[in-house]
Amino acid sequence: MAATWAAVGAVTGIIGGIFGASEADKQNQQAQQAHEEAKKLAAEQARITNEYNKKAFEAEKNDYFAARAFQWDLAVRQWQYDTEIQDFRYLQEAKKYKGSADNYQQQLVFNSVGARMAYESQQAQFNELMASSAFEGQGALIESLQNEGRASLMQAGGSRTKAVQSTLAEQGRNAAILAASLASGKREFERGMREVALQRYGSDMAAAANLMIKPDQLPDLPTPVLGPERTFVEPAKVLPGAVAPPSYVNPMMPLIGSVTSGAMGIAAAYKN
Repeated sequence: MAATWAAVGAVTGIIGGIFGASEADKQNQQAQQAHEEAKKLAAEQARITNEYNKKAFEAEKNDYFAARAFQWDLAVRQWQYDTEIQDFRYLQEAKKYKGSADNYQQQLVFNSVGARMAYESQQAQFNELMASSAFEGQGALIESLQNEGRASLMQAGGSRTKAVQSTLAEQGRNAAILAASLASGKREFERGMREVALQRYGSDMAAAANLMIKPDQLPDLPTPVLGPERTFVEPAKVLPGAVAPPSYVNPMMPLIGSVTSGAMGIAAAYKN
């Protein structure tokens, strides 16, 4: 009876061992499937990461070169604007200088005309003095001769001689007065001419002081330049992450264990 129950137990154990082996095999299949899924997931994640890195790298390059082109265009436009402003300012200064130079030349002409008129006025006054002196001299001489003639008719002898001497003395005094007047007039004329020349010189100097300095055109502005381009390094390719290998269960172990246990049970029953 004991042997029978031992046999039944052994069969039951073997059946349990077979079931255990089946479950182990099922677990192994599930582990393998999970491993494959994990590998696919890691590969997909690597693909997504690589695709993103590539797009981000291309976008970064495009943004960089777009910004570089914009900076270059902005620098060129700024250079053109600054050049136009510089040329405009030079033309304005050149116009101001031309106006100043024209005013200077006109002032010199005005000073020359004014000096010439002043010279002519001084000369006219001196000529009038000369003419007046000559007229007065002639009148005094005629009057002296007339007085001398009357004295000759009215007197004789010593009285006549004295009369002539008196007339000659008066004529000499008149001549001296005229000569002194002419000398004074000449000195006044020369002084007036010097004053006219000095006034003209001062006016010319004042005009020159108001003359603007001729502007010099500034050198060309340096053309814009850009620094060296940035060096881009492509991102490294991401490989799929390592996936731990599945942990397998030997499906024979439950069967071997149940067979061994059953055999030992039968052997023990027959021994008793």
